[in-house]
Amino acid sequence: MIKMTQTRGKGDKDNVCFADAVLNPSASFGGLYTFSTLPHLTPHILREFENLTYKELCKRVFELLDLGLSEELLEFALHTYDAFDDERTPVNLARYDENLFVLELYHGPTRAFKDMALQPFGRIVQTLAHGKDYLILVATSGDTGPATLESFAQEKLGKDCSIKVVCLYPKDGTSDVQRLQMVTQDSTNLKVLGIRGNFDDAQHTLKSLLQDSEFVGFLQSKGIELSAANSVNIGRVAFQIIYHIWAYCQLCKNGVLTRTESLNIIVPSGNFGNILGGFYAKKMGVPIGKLISASNANNILYDFLTTGVYDIRHRQLLKTSSPAMDIIKSSNVERVLFELFGAQRTKECMRSLQDKGMYALDSVELGAVQEYFAASFCNDMQCRELIAKSFAKGYLLDPHTACGIKAYEDFVKLEGGEKFVLCSTAEWSKFAPNVAEALGARNGLEDREAIEFVLSLDKKQKLSPHIAEVFEKPIVHNEVVDIAKVKNAIMQWLK
Repeated sequence: MIKMTQTRGKGDKDNVCFADAVLNPSASFGGLYTFSTLPHLTPHILREFENLTYKELCKRVFELLDLGLSEELLEFALHTYDAFDDERTPVNLARYDENLFVLELYHGPTRAFKDMALQPFGRIVQTLAHGKDYLILVATSGDTGPATLESFAQEKLGKDCSIKVVCLYPKDGTSDVQRLQMVTQDSTNLKVLGIRGNFDDAQHTLKSLLQDSEFVGFLQSKGIELSAANSVNIGRVAFQIIYHIWAYCQLCKNGVLTRTESLNIIVPSGNFGNILGGFYAKKMGVPIGKLISASNANNILYDFLTTGVYDIRHRQLLKTSSPAMDIIKSSNVERVLFELFGAQRTKECMRSLQDKGMYALDSVELGAVQEYFAASFCNDMQCRELIAKSFAKGYLLDPHTACGIKAYEDFVKLEGGEKFVLCSTAEWSKFAPNVAEALGARNGLEDREAIEFVLSLDKKQKLSPHIAEVFEKPIVHNEVVDIAKVKNAIMQWLK
């Protein structure tokens, strides 16, 4: 069983096993846990993978990662995929054109890719907790929150669930459906707090609470352990490796790729966790060409991946039609820095970002990053045009996936017939007003009206009951607080 290592060095904390990193994700010096080693997937192993079901592939990769989870626990966790649209597989791979395939990762209960990791994650955390009381913190830009709440709701984990969840979301910073998915959750072990701020504020608050001695001491006095469900938790990232491998193997199995060809992967990117899964898959030997990060107008990842400079000093977070990517501080870049440059350099960069608001790679380091990554970005006007263009081709997509289409159009001309997979991160219905406007509706439609408009244009579409029900459920969580009052609000709830 391998140990997890720490991105900024060990300090006074030892490297820990995967289970301990899942339950206690706060590493030394404010860093993150990550894999100390990765297995090598030989061409022979990858050919074997082609004949596995999605669940079988997940179990086989976890076995090779040597994470120490029992086969029984993993099987129990993966049963959550049975409730997805197709009980045989939680994902769908759709052809967009001769060179592009769309990996639809949104067929779970909250209609976003976060379900791929967070549905099994809930069962793993509850089992590893061994009946201890835990508080799970989650900060969301719109999709992580609903998926976490759904995964940890009392009715999902049973009456003996000893886990409470607090979800922080930016007030007015998510789509209305995303907000409703959170504030209508009525399970007594869940608390949802709107904050006056943006996602970066929410994520900073979460990280601060993980390190806050007063807050941790308060929890300990009540016998409560502290963890997190964001992709700061390596347990999330482990599951996000699988679908990148699956996409490659399926395209080989179906004869779209020869086994000597590489596959370019496009990922709409905010916090960089989804594309990080592809990075680890490439490091493990999957023939992935470029990992292309597709940003919206908050294009700090584009700037970083093209210049090597990560600079937040003069940036204001913009509200866009793709709110799950409205992020300036992308946490998982840190794991890439560690993998390529080691703990000391990672610590220097993260300290500089905290103290000075920026860090810069040298030319050699930038070259190392660009061996793996490329980048594109898309503004809201381009996004609307691409939604309409894709719909005319017969494919309905959400604004985040539209940013990925922009990246495809940018790079397909350069790559000369190479194949691309675009990770589609959310269903169109979560952002219906923006989609409807792109397809000709008047501006300002309410979500229900916008959904009806889109359905009237596309008779093949059916609204997921998971989305339909949020409009009928009563609002349970009304509390909105300043960032400075989050800690007290959580402590009052726990009292």
